[in-house]
Amino acid sequence: MASRGRHLTAPRPGRRPAAALAAAALCAVLTAGCGIRTTSVPVDAGAAPSRVPCAMPAEDITTQAQQGIPVQIYLVCASELVTVDRAVQVPETASDRLRIARALLDELRLEPPNAEAQAGFSTHVPGTLRVDGPHPGDPKATLRLSAQPEDLPSEALAQIVCTFTESESLVPDESVTLGGPGDYAPRAYLCTTETKASPESVPTADTARLP
Repeated sequence: MASRGRHLTAPRPGRRPAAALAAAALCAVLTAGCGIRTTSVPVDAGAAPSRVPCAMPAEDITTQAQQGIPVQIYLVCASELVTVDRAVQVPETASDRLRIARALLDELRLEPPNAEAQAGFSTHVPGTLRVDGPHPGDPKATLRLSAQPEDLPSEALAQIVCTFTESESLVPDESVTLGGPGDYAPRAYLCTTETKASPESVPTADTARLP
């Protein structure tokens, strides 16, 4: 069957079609320079690398400094507990120990400032949580929260326990005795290496014995 309006003919010996010569020249250009093709078109390489998670630059730490008592609190970052430096104002009301506990809890309740948030820090401690002293009959070192400790998010309880236990002026030993607003007996909570690495679980000692 004949083609419509076109005949196929073999090229004459010694002559190459112009299209073939152009293709050969183009291949030679593309294969030069180790086979790498350059381009003048701008390439979007994406956003600049973000700040290293859980690391605070020195200038950010300095700008957070305020007049007050320097303390460390535990926030959540990359699913772990990590300390950050703060400075707290301690009011002149209530006992010294209770003032310290309230000042630390206030810091835990606050949303991290922009520099900390950008580095990946967050807090799970409810903004409405409060702390008070022992009920009658409680061990002297008891701190009573406005919510039952076991009812708090596990990360929040871990933040509170580790922040309190590592404050020498607040907790003299390795555990902190916490209770809730009701009549349940307080319990001693521990901050361990495992707690910091996995704040979903906070170990407890035996129920605190009443004197």
